[in-house]
Amino acid sequence: MEVTIEPRWKAILKGEFDKPYFTALVDYIKNEYSSGKCFPPGKQIFSAFNHTPFDKVKVVIIGQDPYHGEGQAHGLCFSVGENVAVPPSLKNIFTEIRNDVAAPLPKNGNLKRWADQGVLLLNATLTVRAHQAGSHQNKGWEMFTDAVIEKLSKEREGLVFMLWGGPAKKKGAKVDASKHLILTSGHPSPLAANRGYWFGNKHFSKANEYLKEKDVNPIKW
Repeated sequence: MEVTIEPRWKAILKGEFDKPYFTALVDYIKNEYSSGKCFPPGKQIFSAFNHTPFDKVKVVIIGQDPYHGEGQAHGLCFSVGENVAVPPSLKNIFTEIRNDVAAPLPKNGNLKRWADQGVLLLNATLTVRAHQAGSHQNKGWEMFTDAVIEKLSKEREGLVFMLWGGPAKKKGAKVDASKHLILTSGHPSPLAANRGYWFGNKHFSKANEYLKEKDVNPIKW
């Protein structure tokens, strides 16, 4: 299966692209995109990988589905385009960053600046049908993104995995804690955050402290 993706990731994941489940997934996604509106735009499905090559990854943040509203999803979990209203979960992320590392609230919700510094913004499912949350779950994406996490865990060292909420914790359960820093908390969605499961986790300062200990440049959150 020929997939357009950053060359190092392409080499690392070649075994997945050649598996029957991925061929079936591609056929399904092509049909979905040709028969109705889906997000993100086709050329942005692998944006997380193209902005953050395998050897440049420092931090992994695991999301669930892409946003399913018009113009929101662009291939990076939790991120939206510059002219799109900042979603509630991302507002809470920005508030925690301000409280944790004294960074000012950004003017927009585009997290490309993180991705370009080495933050892999990985959704468990990389596509979604417009206005239908979870519509592309259990079609093969989860197997693919599990393989991504496994490759990072096994072949890299000294990464930070941020696992927010139950699904993300389950997704990252097999990460090797002897080689990487695993940070867990509740999800930044208002439902969890307002119950005290998000604010004060200090994940962003903890990540940077760990990276500095590894002689790796910290992230400018």
